[in-house]
Formats: sequence, C-alpha cells, structure tokens
Amino acid sequence: MNGEKVASNGYETPELYEIRLKGHLNDRWADWFEDFSFTLESDGTTILSGAVADQAALHGLLRKVRDLGLPLISVIQVGNNQ
Repeated sequence: MNGEKVASNGYETPELYEIRLKGHLNDRWADWFEDFSFTLESDGTTILSGAVADQAALHGLLRKVRDLGLPLISVIQVGNNQ
C-alpha cells in the first residue's frame, strides 16, 4: 500500500451529507452534533450539514437524530470532503 489512509467507506476523504429534520433545532444541540452546521429553513425544517467518516459514523449520527424525537425527512449524500 502507498501509505495513504483510506476510510472504511473506501474513500480517502469523508463523505458530505445533508440531513433534513422536521422542526427547528436550537443552538444548544450544536455540541451534540459536533462539526455539523445547522440551517433553519423557512418551511419549519432543519438541515444538518457535515462530513461523515464512514457508514458506522452515519448510523451513529442517525441514532442521535432518532433520540431527539424529530421526524427524519431525508438523508442526502452531497459529495466528498475535498
């Protein structure tokens, strides 16, 4: 191998995701979602945006969303973190 680290998703860089939730999250949840940014939409939804290292990390993130009790609208992979 050439010494480069490859994430368990087969890519060298984390994948970027947007997770849309029904309802608005306030700033007190920022620490819980670490490096994710929040966008509060005028339609009453919240978009969480950020890099996810692999599928295990994505599932962990989705467990946090479930624990909030807010309905999950969508999970979209929008590219990789280059």
